[in-house]
Amino acid sequence: MGDVNGSGNSKYGVGAPMASRNPFLDQLEAVDVSDDPYMSSPYSATEENASPYSGSASDPDPYASSSPQIQNIAQAQSTTYPGSTQLPTYNTHSTLATGLDSYQPYYYPSSYDQFADENVYDISDVSLAGHGRPKLPPQSGVSGFYGRMKQRLGFGPKYSEMDLPLTDTRSQAPMGTTDGRNAFVTDPYDSYKETEPSREFDIRNIFNKLLRRKRVDSTTKGPRIIYLNDAPSNSGNGYLDNHISTTKYNVATFLPKFLFEQFSKYANLFFLFTCIIQQVPNVSPTNRWTTILTLGIVLSVSAVKESIEDLKRRNADNDLNNAPVLVLNNGVFETRKWVNVSVGDIVRVESEESIPADMILLASSEPEGLCYIETANLDGETNLKIKQALPETATLVSPAELSRLKGRIKSEQPNSSLYTYEGTIMMETLGNEKEVPLNPDQLLLRGATLRNTPWVHGVVVFTGHETKLMRNATAAPIKRTAVEHMVNLQIIFLFAILITLAVISAAGNVLKTTLASQTLSYLYLAGTNKLGLFFSDLLTNWVLFSNLVPISLFVTVEIVKYYQAFLISSDLDMYYAATDTPTICRTSSLVEELGQVEYIFSDKTGTLTRNVMEFKQCSIAGICYGDEISEDKRATEIDGQMVGIFDFRTLLDNLDSHPTKEVIHEFLTLIATCHTVIPERKPDDDQIKYQAASPDEGALVEGAAKLGYRFTTRRPKSITINELGTNAEYELLNICEFNSTRKRMSAIFRCPDGRIRLYCKGADTVILERLSPGNPYVEATMQHLEEYAGDGLRTLCLAMRAISDAEYAEWSAIYDRAATTVTNRSEELDKAADLIEKDLFLLGATAIEDKLQDGVPDTIHTLQTAGIKIWVLTGDRQETAINIGLSCKLLSEDMSLLVVNEESKEDAQNNIKNKLSAIKGQSAETQLLDTLALIIDGRSLGFALEKDLEKDFLDLAVMCKAVICCRVSPLQKALVVKLVKKHLNAILLAIGDGANDVSMIQAAHIGVGISGMEGMQAARSADVSIGQFKYLRKLLLVHGAWSYQRLSKVILYSFYKNITLYMTQFWYVFQNAFSGQVIYESWTITFYNVFFTVAPPFVLGVFDQFINARLLDRYPQLYQLGQKGTFFNVRSFWAWILNGFYHSIILYVGAELTYRNSLKDTDGLVAGHWVWGTALYTACILTVLGKAALITNMWTKYTVISIPGSFLFWLIFFPIYGTVAPMVNVSIEFYGVLPHLYSSLPFWAMCLILPMLCLIRDFTWKYARRMYFPKSYHHVQEIQKYNIADYRPRMEQFQKAIRKVRQVQRMRKQRGFAFSQADEGQSRIIRAYDTSQGRGRFGEMKTLHSK
Repeated sequence: MGDVNGSGNSKYGVGAPMASRNPFLDQLEAVDVSDDPYMSSPYSATEENASPYSGSASDPDPYASSSPQIQNIAQAQSTTYPGSTQLPTYNTHSTLATGLDSYQPYYYPSSYDQFADENVYDISDVSLAGHGRPKLPPQSGVSGFYGRMKQRLGFGPKYSEMDLPLTDTRSQAPMGTTDGRNAFVTDPYDSYKETEPSREFDIRNIFNKLLRRKRVDSTTKGPRIIYLNDAPSNSGNGYLDNHISTTKYNVATFLPKFLFEQFSKYANLFFLFTCIIQQVPNVSPTNRWTTILTLGIVLSVSAVKESIEDLKRRNADNDLNNAPVLVLNNGVFETRKWVNVSVGDIVRVESEESIPADMILLASSEPEGLCYIETANLDGETNLKIKQALPETATLVSPAELSRLKGRIKSEQPNSSLYTYEGTIMMETLGNEKEVPLNPDQLLLRGATLRNTPWVHGVVVFTGHETKLMRNATAAPIKRTAVEHMVNLQIIFLFAILITLAVISAAGNVLKTTLASQTLSYLYLAGTNKLGLFFSDLLTNWVLFSNLVPISLFVTVEIVKYYQAFLISSDLDMYYAATDTPTICRTSSLVEELGQVEYIFSDKTGTLTRNVMEFKQCSIAGICYGDEISEDKRATEIDGQMVGIFDFRTLLDNLDSHPTKEVIHEFLTLIATCHTVIPERKPDDDQIKYQAASPDEGALVEGAAKLGYRFTTRRPKSITINELGTNAEYELLNICEFNSTRKRMSAIFRCPDGRIRLYCKGADTVILERLSPGNPYVEATMQHLEEYAGDGLRTLCLAMRAISDAEYAEWSAIYDRAATTVTNRSEELDKAADLIEKDLFLLGATAIEDKLQDGVPDTIHTLQTAGIKIWVLTGDRQETAINIGLSCKLLSEDMSLLVVNEESKEDAQNNIKNKLSAIKGQSAETQLLDTLALIIDGRSLGFALEKDLEKDFLDLAVMCKAVICCRVSPLQKALVVKLVKKHLNAILLAIGDGANDVSMIQAAHIGVGISGMEGMQAARSADVSIGQFKYLRKLLLVHGAWSYQRLSKVILYSFYKNITLYMTQFWYVFQNAFSGQVIYESWTITFYNVFFTVAPPFVLGVFDQFINARLLDRYPQLYQLGQKGTFFNVRSFWAWILNGFYHSIILYVGAELTYRNSLKDTDGLVAGHWVWGTALYTACILTVLGKAALITNMWTKYTVISIPGSFLFWLIFFPIYGTVAPMVNVSIEFYGVLPHLYSSLPFWAMCLILPMLCLIRDFTWKYARRMYFPKSYHHVQEIQKYNIADYRPRMEQFQKAIRKVRQVQRMRKQRGFAFSQADEGQSRIIRAYDTSQGRGRFGEMKTLHSK
């Protein structure tokens, strides 16, 4: 914590606009935020670090608030943002690796967990205060019985609800250490203790329960024994094979899983019960097979759809399982499929290939067994990780040497911890067995990619679903949409109505037969049991009114969703030609939720950015140079001075004759020498490939090479660069390494001219305070840094100083003593570096672009305009995340950043609560909430996700326009999603491209995967996969809005049309003495939903557009219609139901009045009941088809075929069916009906008048609402219809200009510095290389293996 009486500058001064301050911001600034450079002025002058340009510490800040609160809390802190700290080799809660004979797990398995390695745990079930699972209140009634049965069959709440299991809870770091993401772990019982076994559905669970089998805890078996070059011994241990599966079903689970999912829909349960009733003799008033046949068709269509979608997942899995890899066999490497890799196999992985299984690194092509891997697919970090083989195995470079390797490995059991590993390798040499401990430095994880290393050899320890990657994944969940949930709920109310109607009819029959027994004597009802008659009639009327719930609804919805998914997948606007990647909608059941998303949780690396760095611009001696310069920014002469950006050609010209040529030379020399890059040259090619642990450094070195300063050779004590065609060797004396505390790196060289120079590069905040007085280029460089920050570029300041031999000798002795210190070595080295890194001369600054995916800024801005809040969850550093947030427009320059970066839970709690209370105290000023952004790191997030703090954290987060969580683990990503889903009634979408995003993707309501550079794991596990982040814009704003509106209309219309027809049957019971007599013939009732009204819902659901794609994209605010549930809600549902009641009454009464005196035909015969029923049926069909025409927004040829065509089809179908069916003893009720029907004038009059009487109210209401009570989309529909010009671009240009002016007025901006490699250890690594030497026979570096 800093001194509260330090600098008077505002902690938020850097984040606030230059304009007049608001008391609300003043109150926020009074919140104590420790270790936060973004909340304090980075250039505030103190007694300890005064900058020559900052003035005295007592000078007033013209931009700071005069609030006394701010003066009291302003702090001058030496801030650090720890990077990826090196994990300890062994866990404090496990035995030493050499003592694995008494193996104990480093986690705390529950006594209830008897099969831990196959379980997936729900973190939400873990009590943070105690050690047990919170007891749930007992449930009673049908829901309680249903829930208990699901539990007993293994369908736990994680399966039946969308609150998904996340991962194995044993995956965390030991107590008192960091978890690899700087999230400090206190008591493992508090956060990660396992409770009950997983309730996720598994067919084996059912068999084990039925057979009373007890599960075995794999952790009690002791360590896993793996024999080297002994496949038979390893195969006898029963290890899993290397296949992976992300499918929802398999042969054994398809039927129970599918039936459970289908019969969790109350409508299907209802119709199943109806089918059973129909089989009872003398109960059903209709044919006994009508409902069961229809239900069978519904289930079959759903089964086919589910099978097709799951087959796509299986095919994607097969592509990965069949990928090739080199495996050692009989002394030679042979190509095998990934699926055929087994535990104990020795595998060769070559550069740019993915690791096929978790394996122990034996040897590599690099010195000392080093190799570089990229783990962005696992943890989201872009910097390369360095792994190193044991010295005892690093020389095994040839297949012959590998095949002679004998011994065994004692390994820990499979678990999901990405950052820990314990084991030993026992190698047999000359009859003796040497035991060497293994640690995470030797573990290469499946999913990681080998970079900058020609090849590695490794022995496989975990395969398939036992790998750490798959242990962090979850089974494909069953997700149900909010619309489905509401439909299920409303169906329950329809059940209540149905039962009420059935009770009324049954009671009416009992009363009628009791009160009118004399007039009904011909029915021989004397002595009938009234109670038995009541229940018999109840079942009869249940069947009679069962079609109030449309049995075809769900199959209609399934097919409509499938076609909507097909249209999404076929959209060429969302096809990424560069990688031949179309959009694929893998889970069609979620398409309508694409139109209701309120929160997006996004990964950064590979999702928002390309993970490609490019050297764009630089400032040298106060002159700005750039690569590609737009015309409006090119250097021009104004008032006798050159203003603007010069191109790199001018830089090369200035290197020859300009007064600043010496500064340019030193600048280019610095970026070509002061780094940790390794040059790699192919034997037959002069091209050099730079191996960089940090992509930023690689971009700088490549930029220097393009400008003529080419880095060519690295030796342990020198480097060589080609300066404009001349080789120059620089003797490397010392390296002061980068770390997140220093934020800089220095290298000391003896240059070719014999002088000693120190070259230093780092963040501007640390370089500027170490400059000597009187630097001439500070002001101009600062101005350029502001411009770079405004463009979202990552910046570094470059400085140097010449050192005398005497000064260097004195300092070198101090440095050597610090390097040999046993305790606090890092701190002593930092102190020694501070002694030499002073009085620097500022050369300039560099600007690197972390290239965004195409269209990311516009996409994020548009989605925010649509009312969607975007949270970025990334494993990158805080500075990097903020910088990307600025460049992609997630953050804007006028936002105030609320940073939570604390070391302890108490500090984090105070920070969050203080900020929350400050915001709530100014709740009236809601417009200011759009200027707030929350930044929280992984350590503080770990505290914030605990039970007692999670609600405060969530309340603070939802008040902010944007949230960025940095340094987060895959588990924390999913926990954040689950937290929001638990407490907010909102639809969540998660998007990512790496395996580290899978848990987050599956925890959200909708998961979107990007088929990107980080592999296909996220895309395979997601509900929708896209090629670029920018396609999310059309996916949500257009396809999502269409799908939601279409599905809403389909569902409402389907209920309406059934109510309209089948409620006429209820009105009829008052005239048929409640006898259960039907109006319509049985098969005709079934054909109503199967043939005559089936087409309109499909056409409305697939082709209708309430607004076209262009205007939906142009007016993103329309997306809020879905967020607010405008088209489908309880009110609209019951409005449609009541409208169906209204139409049924008009139709029934009208038909009754029409045929009261019109049943006598011209031939003197009476037409009869079935003629009247068929006429009423025809009027109903025409009415519901007319309603479909009234709600159609866009008429196509398919609309014409489905609406008028359906009625014509009935008029043609009935004469044929009514004639043929009675002849074959089917539908004999139609015998003789046709001649009396079509020749009857009342029939045609009724068909013309009754639909008009029904629909006149609907038409009037539609007209009145559009004309006098229009909604937002009505206005846009008018714009679309009349093609009205849109003048908004002028306003947007004006607003853009205003933002630009405010940006220029800002005194300081947030800037991220371009460092992303590991904190320490670089010096040892680069001194191990001598690239002047060639490689050996097997591609190994001779510097190591020739010794």
